Amino acid sequence: MNSLYLLLGGFALLAAGYFIYGRWLEKVWGIDPSRRTPAHELRDGIDYVPSKAPVVLGHHFSSIAGAGPINGPIQAAVFGWLPCFLWIVIGGIFFGAVHDFGALFASLRNKGRSIGEVIAGSIGLRAKRLFIIFSFLTLILVVGAFASIVAGTFNGFTQDAAGGLVPNAVNGSTATISMLFMVLAVIFGLLVYRWEMPLGRATVLGIAGIVAAIVIGLRCPVFLSYNLWMILLGLYILLASVAPVWILLQPRDYLSSFLLYAMMLAAVVGIVAAHPVIELPAFTAFEVNGQYLFPVLFVTVACGAISGFHSLVASGTTAKQLDNERDARLVGFGSMLIESALGIASLIAVGYIFTQNGNSFTAQTPTQVLADGLSQMLACVGLDSAEARRTTYGLIILAVSTFCLTSLDTATRLGRYMFQELWLAPGQSVEDTRGWRAVLTNKYVATIITVALGMSLGFGGYAKIWPLFGAANQLLAALALLAVACWLQNLARRNSMFLLPMFFMLLVTLSSLLLTIRDQGSRLLAGTGDVVAGMQIAIAALLLLLSLVLVKEGRQALRRSRRPEGQEAG
Repeated sequence: MNSLYLLLGGFALLAAGYFIYGRWLEKVWGIDPSRRTPAHELRDGIDYVPSKAPVVLGHHFSSIAGAGPINGPIQAAVFGWLPCFLWIVIGGIFFGAVHDFGALFASLRNKGRSIGEVIAGSIGLRAKRLFIIFSFLTLILVVGAFASIVAGTFNGFTQDAAGGLVPNAVNGSTATISMLFMVLAVIFGLLVYRWEMPLGRATVLGIAGIVAAIVIGLRCPVFLSYNLWMILLGLYILLASVAPVWILLQPRDYLSSFLLYAMMLAAVVGIVAAHPVIELPAFTAFEVNGQYLFPVLFVTVACGAISGFHSLVASGTTAKQLDNERDARLVGFGSMLIESALGIASLIAVGYIFTQNGNSFTAQTPTQVLADGLSQMLACVGLDSAEARRTTYGLIILAVSTFCLTSLDTATRLGRYMFQELWLAPGQSVEDTRGWRAVLTNKYVATIITVALGMSLGFGGYAKIWPLFGAANQLLAALALLAVACWLQNLARRNSMFLLPMFFMLLVTLSSLLLTIRDQGSRLLAGTGDVVAGMQIAIAALLLLLSLVLVKEGRQALRRSRRPEGQEAG
């Protein structure tokens, strides 16, 4: 299969989904540009900050992307390119984009509150508390996994053939550039929100700053160990979670998005220029190395097709920044399809590496596969010298690290929100709490607990967390679909576009959790398991129990009579 067909065909289908299906959803749900958004209604300068569409798009896309659309398709390619491609396109349009857009819309109509609050109004208080517990556990896995991935891309040392440690210039440069990005973000936030510089002018200066940061970083790498970077990242996300959104989180995500867009443009240029014939089989087998295409494919591809984490971002930070409801389709539906486009590029990269080197890609990390494949294809446009390849390879590693770092600080902030919400009585705000509730809902206490739990998992390496994260993340997507479906039904509005994705994702993820319990339990019984295996069984069982109770409550809510036509919550 010529890779150009996959690229252009996939992009054309995604574009059609955005302009046809996305516009239809706008009409069916009743997007209203004249309605005040929570960012205006509850503006506080900390979390609720009205922002222009490109800024919110940059924040949202950078936050949701993470490593999923790269790691997922590359790991799932063992089943062949065709199942991955079909799931990325079909799942992206009819599952993921609907999920993200719906979660954002529901939050906008509920004062920018989380999906947990939407559940409280449409299903019940107990369901809300269970969902928050479930979401918090998932976010802990996100923090641990992404912190480990980022620390790995910053780790200044690698082992040589003799087992000794040698400096890694690519990782050292990635670390320097990422640290400079944080300083640049603070300056950008001050320029736009305190000194009221026009966004266009500030963006030009910001992009110039990005170029300067890259030049400095390539010349001045920082060499620190993985463990030290984990500690420093923990301190950073502590700060990012409690700082006003305009001073660090939003501007960093916005500026980072240009680096991510540039990486995707480079991917398109490289693929068009090289347009290699992919020799990776279209389909290998239903069972590969003890893993089954169902449910593994649909859990592994994750953010490339659908991700529950996106609903937490949409309803946790993005809905509090959206200036106008007309921007919801671009930010919610559009960002998901950009992720799917990145998933297609990642699939082509692994197909190219397979064509060049056979199954050797299984010995590389997904990030290395993407960087290796794209840098080799970009050699076709003149970047074929050893120095040019090293530079493009390093910049792609940087972009992937940026994806993960933006998801990391957003996940920490969301974890803080969820932990605070867990201890609030119905109708109560953080400011109204007293006694022990006031302690547990304190933003500093909630952040410290979130960071401590997440980072303790991250020190063990992302590979031990990723399987559970995938299942928890996709099950969270199914529950978010259920929540929005119940909310729309209460408004007497069409919700059928959520039902099939919801049932399918429930089937996928419940099957995956049961297989995890079976496999890890077999390891323990055989004496080959360890503490991590026991933890995976415990977390999988807890997630399974929580989800079954939530599904039962949701089913009852869906069967209840609807409200009168036109009546809305919030």
